[in-house]
Amino acid sequence: RIMFPIHNHMGKVVGFTGRILPQLDKGDMAKYLNSPETPIFQKSKILYGFWKSKDAVREKKSAVLVEGQMDFLMSFQSGVKNVIASSGTALTADHLRTLHRFAEEIVLSFDNDTAGSDAAERAIALAEANDFSVKVATFVDFKDAADAAFADPENVQKTFSAAVPAPEFYFRKYLPSVALAKEGALVKTVIL
Repeated sequence: RIMFPIHNHMGKVVGFTGRILPQLDKGDMAKYLNSPETPIFQKSKILYGFWKSKDAVREKKSAVLVEGQMDFLMSFQSGVKNVIASSGTALTADHLRTLHRFAEEIVLSFDNDTAGSDAAERAIALAEANDFSVKVATFVDFKDAADAAFADPENVQKTFSAAVPAPEFYFRKYLPSVALAKEGALVKTVIL
């Protein structure tokens, strides 16, 4: 496994995640193994990478939330310094309380699959209930930020820059494209 140290928001290592190497992943064991929960390590309270990106988050007043450690690392290396990760767990109110001291906006970018889309909906509701402005960035031709960055680091920056407000995410997901084309003016009016 590749071991990822997990730091608290002050930069102290409080746990680890081990990811099985892709060539050894036969589907018969967990893809990720985490340190057990302890008084100093609670996944529901720690945002992966936040200790590295909190200054950029504070400066931009915006955070880009991705799913996993590799998504964070590849995005950060691609030049997106205000990125954080939920480490594959659901976004929690504790995550948002920590983040709200630094940012007013959150850009959600989960995996490009049904589970990621459903997770985005839950995160939108929770983030809006906690007074965040919410946008959603979706990778069209890639599974996630790590895959997009591996193909070309500019893919990550372009996708995050093209994030759409949460209502537009819902329109794109639930309204047929024909309806969007016919009512484009109405949709644009509602979003603006």
